[in-house]
Amino acid sequence: MIVRDKIYIDGAWVPSTGTGTIDVVNATTEEVMGTIPEGTAEDVDKAVQAARKAFDSWSTSSLEDRSKFLLQIQEGLQARSDEIANVISEENGMPVSLSKIIQAGLPAMNFGTYSGLIAGYEFTEKIGNSEVVKEPVGVVAAITPWNYPLHQVALKVAAALAAGCTVVLKPSEVAPNSAWILAEIIDDIGLPAGVFNLVSGSGAVVGEALVAHPEVDMISFTGSTRAGKRISEVASQSVKRVALELGGKSPNVILPDADLNTAVPAGVMGAYLNSGQTCTALTRMLVPRDKLAEVEALAKAAAEGFTPGHPNEATTRLGPLASEAQYDRVQGYIQKGIDEGAKLVTGGVGRPEGLEKGFFIKPTVFSEVSNDMTIAQEEIFGPVLSIIPYDTEEDAVRIANDTIYGLAAAVWAGDADKAKSVARKIRAGQIDINGGGFNLLAPFGGFKQSGHGREAGRYGLEEFLEIKSMQLSG
Repeated sequence: MIVRDKIYIDGAWVPSTGTGTIDVVNATTEEVMGTIPEGTAEDVDKAVQAARKAFDSWSTSSLEDRSKFLLQIQEGLQARSDEIANVISEENGMPVSLSKIIQAGLPAMNFGTYSGLIAGYEFTEKIGNSEVVKEPVGVVAAITPWNYPLHQVALKVAAALAAGCTVVLKPSEVAPNSAWILAEIIDDIGLPAGVFNLVSGSGAVVGEALVAHPEVDMISFTGSTRAGKRISEVASQSVKRVALELGGKSPNVILPDADLNTAVPAGVMGAYLNSGQTCTALTRMLVPRDKLAEVEALAKAAAEGFTPGHPNEATTRLGPLASEAQYDRVQGYIQKGIDEGAKLVTGGVGRPEGLEKGFFIKPTVFSEVSNDMTIAQEEIFGPVLSIIPYDTEEDAVRIANDTIYGLAAAVWAGDADKAKSVARKIRAGQIDINGGGFNLLAPFGGFKQSGHGREAGRYGLEEFLEIKSMQLSG
């Protein structure tokens, strides 16, 4: 049992003003693996006041000092990377072999990236007789999800601290433990009191209190579109800046001249990473109608190679989902696909054979899906792929854009220029061309109801900066 009985406010570990706790459940065993405090609005107020008090000095601190602290956080995360990978795998089910690279590796890299980035960033420029200054936005409330719990924290916290902002973090109550590890590292290195604060609890209580608090200048949120709409509504009452990274229903457009033997298995991987619990998951595979049978066979073989199992086992390629609620949700979508007439290629409802414990889902592929079906329109957040046939390139682009979301996409073609031409017609914030790799420095964010604002690299830093013009007399 991992019992977290304190929250982190103003440079100290303190008990919550409330008495409640929240259970953290192991995704593989379905057993309670620990508890965290169920924070209160009073806790939020104390944390925000601490962040407000610390802002004046932190916002005027030297770039060298900020860079040094960020580098020390990176080193602390690297030293505890195995612990981070293991605890996140227990919480959300990602195979440990991947968790070490993604769940532990990326957050450390983010802190290191911002440590180096601010050294060369131009915070001041001259435009005619004006001196334009970029200054930290203020107190930032960071509200983060459970699927990449520390990575999403790092994208917000590292950029905000680099910009000179102070932070109050509310991590997901489903996968919270890596946030405590981060706070322990921050405490150990002596980051000034109040610059970083951690309050755990529910979205309905802690999240709402943060968003509504008059001393919070900005909300940075990653999560569902439904929650993002609520945050926008509450934040509008005090005209806060809001950055949202929300849901997705990402199309993977495979053009007629693409190499199917490469594109289809890669597309299945793009749908199933982290058991499909990825906002950028390529869940709609758009393929030429005359190649549908060939694509089905390749997708079936690839999907059935995603062996479900315990995250610690070397043969596991598909861990469990993060929670019982998520398991029930995905099972419901699979049944909905069957009920609406999609062709079940592999997988289906029920647990994989031999896995009666844990929130495991059969790797599932549907074909002959029309884009108006529920499984083609709504974010499932599980290992469920929909293959959608198209007749022309224009038809493919129309289907790709026929969604409320616009977070990510992919295009495959024999001709890279053709792939880029089609990608420019797709309304999404991040598009992979012929399997292009993830770039930690490139801006990440969505169009339409996938949110607004960008994370990562220089663009992520600029989300936390305000712009001031000073008109000079001579």
